[in-house]
Amino acid sequence: MTAEARTIEMRSTDCAICGPGRGAREVYPQAFNPDDLNPVIFSARRAPDRRHFRIVRCDTCGLVRSDPVAPSSTLAELYQASDFDYGEEVANLRRTYGRYLGRLDSLGGVRGSLLEIGCGNGFFLLEALARGYRDVRGVEPSRDAIEKAAPEIRPAIVEEVMRPGLFEADAFDVVCLFQVFDHVPDPGALLAEIHRVLRPGGLLLFLNHNVTSLSSRLLGEHSPIIDIEHTYLYSPLTMSRVVAAGGFEVVAGGPATNTYSLKYLAHLLPLPAGLRRAAGRLLTGRAGRWRMTVPLGNLFLVARRPR
Repeated sequence: MTAEARTIEMRSTDCAICGPGRGAREVYPQAFNPDDLNPVIFSARRAPDRRHFRIVRCDTCGLVRSDPVAPSSTLAELYQASDFDYGEEVANLRRTYGRYLGRLDSLGGVRGSLLEIGCGNGFFLLEALARGYRDVRGVEPSRDAIEKAAPEIRPAIVEEVMRPGLFEADAFDVVCLFQVFDHVPDPGALLAEIHRVLRPGGLLLFLNHNVTSLSSRLLGEHSPIIDIEHTYLYSPLTMSRVVAAGGFEVVAGGPATNTYSLKYLAHLLPLPAGLRRAAGRLLTGRAGRWRMTVPLGNLFLVARRPR
């Protein structure tokens, strides 16, 4: 991949709300080397390392995006070859994502068929089954993630990026994306396909980064969300607008909290690598496994496909 990365032609991006031809102001200049376009950098739960494409903000709507970026085909290949290692955080992620799935009951959600886009090793699909969903499916490009899936859930995962033709129209009652929408190079195309496979009245659940959160504003370019994997970064307002532009009705949203171990929270801190490793060593054992539910600069949003 390294030799290929040096010859990759970057492509410009458009605002996912306003479309092409709108001006954008640079927020942060490009900060990566061509060799950074490799599967290690694009693997799950990488420590913050301040690699990113050029970051701009739309002059009209304020949507933040990377511009230019590597081609979609290259990004798909990188995610396909990437490693999956959530370590000891799987149980905590199940708690977090399950908490927001539970909110759908009060919004008219049906515990029928569920699709998770970017499902990793399927741990959330198991959580959905435990909560009474009768049929679950997942889409995941990483071969390593699928190989690490539990045997009982592996057949439910399709090794792909979400694209037209994978599923029948009106096939799902619920579609979920957890920390995935920021990585999508064409949000409009993805939303169009979700609209097709989601049944009328079905619910769409997002949990992703909030670029206007307090932590993001305080840390600036040092924030973990300023990352080469993120092609778009949303605020609650721009998130609502792009989802509405995709033909959905926004029915709920707000700041999200995450449950993590103390050791993993230290892993997220924007510290030099040596200090981060030292903190990790100090938090081995029982103390490092203490769980905390905290606001980490994320948002959630629930939208409905109109009947």
